[in-house]
Amino acid sequence: MNIKYAIGVDYGTESGRAVLVRLSDGAEIAEHVTPYRHNVIDERLPETGLKLEHDWALQHPADYIEVLEQSVPAVVRESGIDPADIIGLGIDFTACTMLPINEAGQPLCFDPAYKENPHSWVKLWKHHAAQDEANRINEIAAARGEAFLPRYGGKISSEWMLAKVWQILNEAPDIYETADQFVEATDWVVGQMTGNIVRNSCTAGYKAVWHKQDGYPNRAFLKALDERLEDLAETKLRGDVLPLGTKAGELTAEMAARMGLAAGTAIAVGNVDAHAAVPAVGVVTPGKLVMAMGTSICHMLLGSEEKQVEGMCGVVEDGIIPGYFGYEAGQSAVGDIFAWYVDEAVPAYVVDAAKGEGISVHEWLEKAAAELNVGESGVLALDWWNGNRSVLVDTNLTGMLVGLTLLTKPQEIYRALLEATAFGTRKIIDAFHSNGVEVHELYACGGLPQKNRLLMQIYADVTNREIKIAASKQTPALGAAMFGAVAAGASKGGYDSVVDAAAAMARVRKETFKPIPANVAVYEKLYAEYNLLHDYYGRGANDVMKRLKAIKEEASSTL
Repeated sequence: MNIKYAIGVDYGTESGRAVLVRLSDGAEIAEHVTPYRHNVIDERLPETGLKLEHDWALQHPADYIEVLEQSVPAVVRESGIDPADIIGLGIDFTACTMLPINEAGQPLCFDPAYKENPHSWVKLWKHHAAQDEANRINEIAAARGEAFLPRYGGKISSEWMLAKVWQILNEAPDIYETADQFVEATDWVVGQMTGNIVRNSCTAGYKAVWHKQDGYPNRAFLKALDERLEDLAETKLRGDVLPLGTKAGELTAEMAARMGLAAGTAIAVGNVDAHAAVPAVGVVTPGKLVMAMGTSICHMLLGSEEKQVEGMCGVVEDGIIPGYFGYEAGQSAVGDIFAWYVDEAVPAYVVDAAKGEGISVHEWLEKAAAELNVGESGVLALDWWNGNRSVLVDTNLTGMLVGLTLLTKPQEIYRALLEATAFGTRKIIDAFHSNGVEVHELYACGGLPQKNRLLMQIYADVTNREIKIAASKQTPALGAAMFGAVAAGASKGGYDSVVDAAAAMARVRKETFKPIPANVAVYEKLYAEYNLLHDYYGRGANDVMKRLKAIKEEASSTL
């Protein structure tokens, strides 16, 4: 029997990675990572050096193509596999990561006439500068009683398509007018491979307020936002919206030559990183929350009916697995918070101690923090270093540490930050559970579960639930490869559904993290205190975080 393979390409915040997967059992034969040449553009534009305002986060679309040109050929070379046996390719992406394109499908930032305008570039998922637009969208939608609003937990995020498009219209109307379409980066990259841009139901449903029956928000609502937006859905968001697993097209001869694959290889429609990870850990039924844990966390859950849950990022029919309603929630910063502490706030003696032991600063802090009893430090944190995605949906909130003294040690602060992110996840689980969307088990994938055992034990203790860990180190890429196999179909050696693909290819580790009852009891007390701070600073009783941010912006603008 001729063994068949698929490739999954996972586009993260700082790099892209390709994984070559054997379809019979999901074995990962080869992988390769390409760091983005321009990384996250959040201070100055490339070449021109134009300074960006606060809360901006852009990327260079050429970096995405470079991943295809470097990582895909690398995994083919490393494996020694005949490209003819690679029958499908799927990609996943951060979202909403969007860009304006011209009629030829090319990014406006490639055009010398527009590259000096930051609105011509890719707006990364964590671009939060459209918060004013998001606030107005939510006010107007609530006042009009728009039916779509409850499907997104009562608030549309500044991270999503509509707020970002409206920001472009407000601040760079020439870019808005010139743009032929606004597209998700995942759809743009698929379009570069196939020669035809199509939209996928996952990003359209979760990030662009598209509904399987109702479509996008109607003209009357868009006009109520801004008369210039009235025809947005039919013009600049136009295009077929195809379900996950659909074949978007076939790899063109030109791109096949650049990627080292066979022309005509099936290319699946784009997907979102966290959503692609769900079948990759074998979750194809309700009650199992999948946490894609990295710089941020996306929480994915299946349900049998549509429910309203505060702060969820959306509920989309067939949005993750066909036949179920897919729920999404999330935290805007998790690994990013730990990285901030290590990069910006750890004393030199910790760096020296870690170097002396031949380990990373993260490993040193984890080891020292693991020696502490739960609650021993007296330090508590709020996990809003990059705003709050769920359940408050407010990017203007900021981080907080409480309980510091002259005796507080770095490992105590580090542990408090780990715990804060676990409390944030607990808050999300409680919101789902109390609204009839049950959560019985947790699954974790991504970079953090592979590296930080203390973190996973804390999550088990705080949530009082067992956590299963993905066996794959590249779970979203594995899921993307599954969808690539579905795009090819069983007749070509792939699969006819992602459920079939998951049954053969998904894997989790034998070892799990189980809650420790003594820890659970103390964390219940700390979680109660977290909740008090969460509601006091997050629900309007004290808007000091937003006032400080306003003062900061005013002071910065006078420089």
